Amino acid sequence: MSDGKKPGLFQRLFGVGGDKPKPAELTPPAKKEPPSDTPVRKPPGEDPANKEQPKDRPAKEEPPERKRPPKTVAAKPKRPAKPNGPPPAGPHPAPATETDRGDKPKASAEPKRSWLDQLRHGLARTSNALSDNLASALIKRKLDEDTLDRLEEVLIKADLGVAMAGRIRAAIASGRYDRGLDPDAVREVLAMEIASVLEPVAEAFPLSGARPHVFLVVGVNGTGKTTTTAKMAHQFKRQGLSVMLAAADTFRAAAIDQLKVWGGRVGAEIVAKEAGSDPAGVAYEAFERARAENVDVLLIDTAGRLQNKSDLMAELAKIVRVLKKLDASAPHGVILVLDATTGQNALNQVEIFKEIAGVTGIVVTKLDGTARGGILVAIAERFKLPINAIGIGEGLDDLRPFDAQDFARAIAGAKSENEAAA
Repeated sequence: MSDGKKPGLFQRLFGVGGDKPKPAELTPPAKKEPPSDTPVRKPPGEDPANKEQPKDRPAKEEPPERKRPPKTVAAKPKRPAKPNGPPPAGPHPAPATETDRGDKPKASAEPKRSWLDQLRHGLARTSNALSDNLASALIKRKLDEDTLDRLEEVLIKADLGVAMAGRIRAAIASGRYDRGLDPDAVREVLAMEIASVLEPVAEAFPLSGARPHVFLVVGVNGTGKTTTTAKMAHQFKRQGLSVMLAAADTFRAAAIDQLKVWGGRVGAEIVAKEAGSDPAGVAYEAFERARAENVDVLLIDTAGRLQNKSDLMAELAKIVRVLKKLDASAPHGVILVLDATTGQNALNQVEIFKEIAGVTGIVVTKLDGTARGGILVAIAERFKLPINAIGIGEGLDDLRPFDAQDFARAIAGAKSENEAAA
């Protein structure tokens, strides 16, 4: 560019053709915000006046006025997650104590009660009622007709039955009790007389030479037939026998599913159809399969039915007829499951089921402390049917062979022979 001439428009725009370098553009000063009434919080330990801003970088924006540094909060321990589903059955465990969490060993669990203790607990209702009523009936130390009458009444109220009560009264009256008697002496007489009635009918599940040996499990609603069927299967499996289960209770889908679950636990094959199928058809098919597979024991679970419902009882009779088409001697055993809390109605159940299905054995369930165990004595006295087992719980091992002596002493409230000797 010559001296004295002004640069042209093109030169001023692009700075081309001039001898003088283009002066550096100055950065306009930042606009200052008007002061706010709210004081700006400064980070601790930092003075913006002394801090140098880098030349090559633009100044950092100040943090928002109300932004505060995060506070450090100690983390709280997380609570354990709640388990899904209903709480487990049985008593809830006690919370852990300092002793349990420390170096000291935990206290051992409460030992399981013996079979006799569990039986006594199951018969506590009958035993306690007998004890209380005997104490009131034996206020007089002298044994006279009035005392014997009151004693006989006590025995009848305990569901022992009129025949059994009269038998015990005669045994006490013929004894040498001229000087009177006490409740413990009466309990001993009770135990001996009850045992004399029960011992002839105490019998394990019989097995014939037939293969399969067919058991038909019958009873009214709610007695525990399906559970008893599974417990019987468990016993036979422990004896080394092969077992097959048939779900002939086709009126309830839940009963079919329940038997499938039990069968899986005991390791037994299941024959089942959909709900609503013909129960006699299920029994027939199961019998054929068990025979083809050379199974030792076939257990047929049937629907609960009231003994006064003629149509349902006729269905049970049909199952028996169908089984006899395959084997004239089948079923080889008909097990009637009785609820021990039933009372005198159990006599009617035995009579009807014996007539329709030909009951050959009895299993008593639900000996849980509310049982009216005296009814079993009345049944044995009247029908003379074998009592194969009793159940006191829901476990597979809670079905035990019937022991007449233990049952008699438990229901009478007498001490066992070992306790008496001690």
